[in-house]
Amino acid sequence: MSESSPDFYDLEELLEPEEIEIRDRVRAFCEKEVTPRINDYWERAEFPFELVPKLAELGIAGGTIEGYGCPGMSNVAAGLVAAEFARADGSVGTFNGVHSFLAMQSIAMLGDEEQRERWLPAMARMERIGAFGLTEPAHGSDAVGLETSARRDGDSYVLNGQKKWIGNGTIADHVIIWARGEDGAVGGYVVDKGTPGYEARVMTGKTALRAVWQAEITLHDVRVPAQNRLANCRSFKDVSLVLDRTRYTVAWRALGLATASYELALAHALRREQFGSPIAGYQLVQDKLARMLAEITAMQLMCWRLSKLADAGRMTAAMASLAKMNHAAKARAIVADARDILGGDGILVDHHVARHHADMEAVFTFEGTDSVQALIVGREITGLSAISGRRPERR
Repeated sequence: MSESSPDFYDLEELLEPEEIEIRDRVRAFCEKEVTPRINDYWERAEFPFELVPKLAELGIAGGTIEGYGCPGMSNVAAGLVAAEFARADGSVGTFNGVHSFLAMQSIAMLGDEEQRERWLPAMARMERIGAFGLTEPAHGSDAVGLETSARRDGDSYVLNGQKKWIGNGTIADHVIIWARGEDGAVGGYVVDKGTPGYEARVMTGKTALRAVWQAEITLHDVRVPAQNRLANCRSFKDVSLVLDRTRYTVAWRALGLATASYELALAHALRREQFGSPIAGYQLVQDKLARMLAEITAMQLMCWRLSKLADAGRMTAAMASLAKMNHAAKARAIVADARDILGGDGILVDHHVARHHADMEAVFTFEGTDSVQALIVGREITGLSAISGRRPERR
């Protein structure tokens, strides 16, 4: 470990050789392909389509899914991948998170064998891109209240409703739309690209994650073949299982953004001279850097332990929520300190920290806001739900 390494406690000693290899492969890709060109895409709010075939060559799509052309990596390795993408760029990390985790995991966890064989291999090769259509204009944190409807009509389902903030929604080949059936139960319906009645519009005016496209979706009598309904999704609890299973990667992504910002701030402080000396030699700057590193070290260890619990099948929803809540808040403060250390350069996209600073605001909110994560943890430790006001069932 070098003196300037953010791995201050030698966490690498706890990693398996194959986990280090995957991390280093993704890091090298990001340093060569993502970091040198992403600022231009981010500033123009354009998606870097040219990166998709190169991403496919990495062989990491599908993350922990075993078989179907997916790598079947450990949860630690999947977390490291998420962190490395975020360390380079939050938008690319979001694209991969939606495709590899939310969309592909939904099919892997809730589809039957025929559906997994039908969709996952091409998605693993990134010949087909996935999206996850859950949130709606009126339902974000309370996504359980979704109003999009699914009505059976012969050998099809007919979908009607609206979705909002759907990553990859305008470019995906397979969009999983979560809708409420005539019996009130929520199901997942895979809408293929080009299906009549499916309209997606790129959301504009974003100040974060500008290089990935989120969509507002309108579904007007969208007819989906019955075999496109995820066979093993019977209620919103099944949707929650997917979210719980993938949320830990968001903690890793927060760590990636924090790590990048710390590294950039340290490098800047060492070369930037004011009053005749590098600003890294001043007490106030060193105090910031030391505290940033302390938080990053705690985040690294928490991420590693959480992923090891996931590998052992012991990670709970509250455990994932605790990490997301903590890491998003800590990373937000770290990125803000990095922007401060860079001074005026900190608001210029050329220096990358401005992009991380903006993107961190989105990470702080998506896949469960800070407040909602706190209430999930609070419900676990008290046995009382502050969200619904009802005591949860004990299993």
